[in-house]
Amino acid sequence: MIRLIASDLDGTLLQNKSQSLTKRALILIQKLQEQGIVFVAASGRQYPNLYRLFEPVSKEMAFLCENGALVMYHEKVIAKHILDRSLALALMEDIYEHEGCEVLLSGQNTSYLKPKDPAYTYRMEKIVRNNIQIVQSFEEVTEPFLKVSVYEKSGIMDHTGPYFINKWKDQLKCTFSGDGWLDFVCPDVNKGTALTELLTKLKITPEQVIAFGDNYNDLEMLSMVGYGYCMENAPKEIKEQYSYHTSSVEDTLEKFLCQFL
Repeated sequence: MIRLIASDLDGTLLQNKSQSLTKRALILIQKLQEQGIVFVAASGRQYPNLYRLFEPVSKEMAFLCENGALVMYHEKVIAKHILDRSLALALMEDIYEHEGCEVLLSGQNTSYLKPKDPAYTYRMEKIVRNNIQIVQSFEEVTEPFLKVSVYEKSGIMDHTGPYFINKWKDQLKCTFSGDGWLDFVCPDVNKGTALTELLTKLKITPEQVIAFGDNYNDLEMLSMVGYGYCMENAPKEIKEQYSYHTSSVEDTLEKFLCQFL
């Protein structure tokens, strides 16, 4: 019996670079909740961004935020994994020194930016719709650091990504989170460990879970559940790892719901 369904957002539940959910998706999630099934948004995004995105069904949802660094359920913190401050500050200095790279520092409810390009600020505030705060120095931030990200508009995988991974992989978990993003969280933190923490809290087994994802930051989550669905638009090397494929999360959820109706 399925008791929980988790989905990545960008490239998965949100297609074609959309920044808003369809009315159909929200209706399907509400129907799942009416059947007692927990719906989980699993994303590299911040918590307030996700909560707003899923209104009016947010209150009954769970959220794996910041690629697993923060787990929220019923508006309460289930788990939080804090970066070493000195290490994070050194990483952000390294990122900032690279031409074409922008830094994103994630707290629990705020994204901190020291923008080089005003277009980056506009993107994070108006398109991504994060809660943001501009700082002159990241040392100004007093709250715990949950995640550090590097954004490269031209695409990071074939540019600075390999440099940052090779330099920092022994100290931090490094994960590509889309064409322009590389995220750094505590070692051993990912969407899979975050989902495990939530399942333990809810007394749900992995075999009772469906998950959807399309990118490298979804691998641990897809691999640990009973039914890991890989999106058809995922890289070939990811799709080859999973038996279940779909081109639409909404279509798959609708088929799943048919058994209850």
